[in-house]
Amino acid sequence: MADTPIVMREQQYHKIKAVLAKLRLDSSARVAFLVDKDGQQIAVHGDVSNLDTTSLASLAAGNVAATSGMAQLIGEKEFPTLSHEGEHESIYISVIGRILLVVVFDERSSLGLVKLRVKQASSEMAAIFDEIVRESSKKETNASSLFAEITDEDIDSLFN
Repeated sequence: MADTPIVMREQQYHKIKAVLAKLRLDSSARVAFLVDKDGQQIAVHGDVSNLDTTSLASLAAGNVAATSGMAQLIGEKEFPTLSHEGEHESIYISVIGRILLVVVFDERSSLGLVKLRVKQASSEMAAIFDEIVRESSKKETNASSLFAEITDEDIDSLFN
């Protein structure tokens, strides 16, 4: 499952964006975005005017990878949530399967509120990504069965 590429339809992308928008509004966060575990940004919602989201996405994924290593050292699979509280800005990261939900918030919100709203949004995101993975797996199976019928002789005959 982890090797199945994430290929989503526009409708699924809009569902993800709607969940991010609701999460941002309900948690009074500055920005909410979705990242895969490789550090690739999937979707973002909020004020990113002075934020390098590409770097933040990559660093968030690296942070999760590093803490997963620490978790394994003490006998845990991974830490499903991470938080970093600063003087003015804070970051909360939730691991949802192979994706990361990252929320940046300031003093207008609280860690407790963000945790509550992320928990609600996580189940919606998990359902959307389950659908995406199911559809991607079907497409991959269909594509491989199409190519399974092609023989070496068929390929040779194309080039001769």
